Amino acid sequence: MLEKTGVPTPAQVDEVFPPPARLTQGPVAIIECFQHIPCNPCATCCPREAILPFTDINDRPTIDNNLCNGCTICLTKCPGLAIIVVDEAWSKDRAAIKLPYEFRPLPEKGQMVTALDREGNPVGQAEVIRVAYTNSMNKVPIVSIAVDKSLIKVVRHIAMDRQSDSTVCRCNDLTLEEIRDYIKQGYTSVDEIKRMARLGMGPCQGRSCLPIVLGELSRATGRPAAELCPGTYRPVVKSIKLGALAEYDHEKEGPQ
Repeated sequence: MLEKTGVPTPAQVDEVFPPPARLTQGPVAIIECFQHIPCNPCATCCPREAILPFTDINDRPTIDNNLCNGCTICLTKCPGLAIIVVDEAWSKDRAAIKLPYEFRPLPEKGQMVTALDREGNPVGQAEVIRVAYTNSMNKVPIVSIAVDKSLIKVVRHIAMDRQSDSTVCRCNDLTLEEIRDYIKQGYTSVDEIKRMARLGMGPCQGRSCLPIVLGELSRATGRPAAELCPGTYRPVVKSIKLGALAEYDHEKEGPQ
């Protein structure tokens, strides 16, 4: 259940995917933003206005699939790492998926990596076909992978061998070694590590780091990752000034 785990159901994934006919026409953005939260960078940055303007900053994104050309600008701007770009027309047998990737080291073109689903479970192999990186502070690297077309709605992450000093949680600058140290100290649940190290409490809400930590916990405890609780999930919030609360008119539902 999304509200408890942060993992959408297959029905929710189907809801945000464009019709099959559009998928065959070329790259298109998929916005996995399932809750009403105060966030709108995707709508304000789209040069084609494919992501429709918000009436309220808490609106869920609505995308015009016919206007979207999969340029990835919204992907790099999304603080919650909620956007990917899918191109089912990339080749006859395989689709290309562009993913935000915040870990180091970055994979290399031609490298084979493990494709993961939204729960962090391995679902197959993927070939890295491009790595786009920018030093801009407000953008994330984009890793493009090629996967079997049957996995187009399944793949959401990738995994590769990591060194102990690899950063797992970029939001709070936690390395794989630090995570393993917490596990050795006896913190064997996501919530325990979250309380000690603020794991998954950044803007992305653990979208990338939690699957890795669940894998580490699974190896350490001998329990399947699917049986481990991913912790308490809360949607992203945005701070507001106290003055805005003081001016809020409950009868008219807005600041005066």
